[in-house]
Amino acid sequence: MSQTVSKAEIKAGKKKNELLETIIVIVEALIIALIFRSFLYQPFSIPTASMQQTLMIGDYFLANKWAWGFGKYSFPIAIPFNGRILGNAPNRGDVAVFRNEITNEDYIKRVIGLPGDTIQMREGRLYINGTIVEREKTGMAKDTDSYMTTVDVTVYTETLPNGVKHTIQEISDDESLDNTPEYVVPAGHYFMMGDNRDRSADSRVLSQVGYVPLDNFIGKAEARFFSIKNNLPPWQLWEWPANVRWDRMFQSVN
Repeated sequence: MSQTVSKAEIKAGKKKNELLETIIVIVEALIIALIFRSFLYQPFSIPTASMQQTLMIGDYFLANKWAWGFGKYSFPIAIPFNGRILGNAPNRGDVAVFRNEITNEDYIKRVIGLPGDTIQMREGRLYINGTIVEREKTGMAKDTDSYMTTVDVTVYTETLPNGVKHTIQEISDDESLDNTPEYVVPAGHYFMMGDNRDRSADSRVLSQVGYVPLDNFIGKAEARFFSIKNNLPPWQLWEWPANVRWDRMFQSVN
């Protein structure tokens, strides 16, 4: 005895198949996004002034997760292990995202000191292994922090011992972190500093950041893909015409 299938049953079956296909597509998209974020590139935004002008408040950038291999903070959930998988050592001058275990937050600073280096600030000048680091004044600027406090700053091009040139800025050469003791970077650790030298809590403050273990590195900042003034949420499209920094988008981080 044959049975016939009603149109309603056929329609219900199609809906179930479409729902299943939609769920599969969503799950696949989530898996791809998780793999991309965990192993390739992770997006970050800049909420503070510590890396200005290199990275401004409201800049969005991608960090290369495989540049130095994978450590315990490379994944969405921290994995309790020591060392790095496929590990490579950062170079002096690299801009790095790392986990600050003192505050349990992700920080971004520039690699200034390598394991075994001595680092010191004297009258606003950086010394690495007893030698003053070259800097050249390039102009003056206004710097505004996350509290909307604006100060005049002097802008310099600093040249590290390995030839890496980057921009720094100083309020003066007599601020609180412009004269420091001599720091000796421990084995397996790095000395990190912000390019906005007088507005950066970094490895010069041992109680707040200190020396950063290689295990805590997350990724190397490589490219800005969006930038908006005053740290406005990017989904506020009506704010874009007056506030998006079009000239800072799709540029490498140096």
